[in-house]
Amino acid sequence: MTTTAPTTGKPAAGTLKVPGATLRYETRGSGPVLLLIPGGAGDAGVFEGMADLLAAAGHTVVSYDPRGLSRSPLDGPPADQLVREWSEDAARLLDHLAPDEEAYVFGSSSGAIVALDLLARHPERLRRVVAHEPPLLALLAEPAPHRELFAEVRELSRTAGTGPAMARFAEGLGGGGAEQGDGARHDPAELPPSIREMAGRMAANTPFFLERVLCPFSSAEPEVEGLKAAAGRLVLGVGEESAGQEALVGPARRLAELTGARGVEFPGGHIGCVERPAEFAEVLVTALRR
Repeated sequence: MTTTAPTTGKPAAGTLKVPGATLRYETRGSGPVLLLIPGGAGDAGVFEGMADLLAAAGHTVVSYDPRGLSRSPLDGPPADQLVREWSEDAARLLDHLAPDEEAYVFGSSSGAIVALDLLARHPERLRRVVAHEPPLLALLAEPAPHRELFAEVRELSRTAGTGPAMARFAEGLGGGGAEQGDGARHDPAELPPSIREMAGRMAANTPFFLERVLCPFSSAEPEVEGLKAAAGRLVLGVGEESAGQEALVGPARRLAELTGARGVEFPGGHIGCVERPAEFAEVLVTALRR
């Protein structure tokens, strides 16, 4: 398919109070709601490069900062985060913005873990879910080395800072993008223009992600039976450049086998939606509608 050139403009912003946090969200476009859930240390800005394209394809595009990140503050001090809480946040956003319709959802990386939990818990609310490279280590044949790596990265962040931690993360994963916090390690001038504005927020978010999200999310047990029952609504994505990064692509492939859900290959690697947003958006729209 061909994606129509978008009419760019500032999205409308709003906030939603949820138990334990206040979520900041953005909307643009019209049509069926498409909720975008970022991963890693990213926020709504991760999708800036493709949000207008998705809106031009006929969607009300909703992106947001997950709780504890960027402009979505927690009510209290940071604690280890729960996938269930984040998926209920997403459900509340949908109830607020699309109370009477089934919605589309795209989640990337740790955001894909949230999207899968949302589908397992609320299948009746969702028309289609695309989960791109969810790092659910329990689905791997040999999860132990990856769990050890993630625990090492968490401890490095606590003791040596995010620079050494992210370097070890990327090295351990086999190069490429180490989650969507990876952009925080680059000079803003080297980043795509669409996410330069977000670079400072990502850097500030990275300790929270590494120390409070990475391990509890990647060790979560997916609701395989619930996802199997909803397999017709589920698409599992992997990046065409993610070969060799077993912790990132292995879970999606295994989940496709277990549930019978369809698999789709996306342009780029783990952060393909940032690296190649126009091509990524085109594949995503096709996956949502097929």
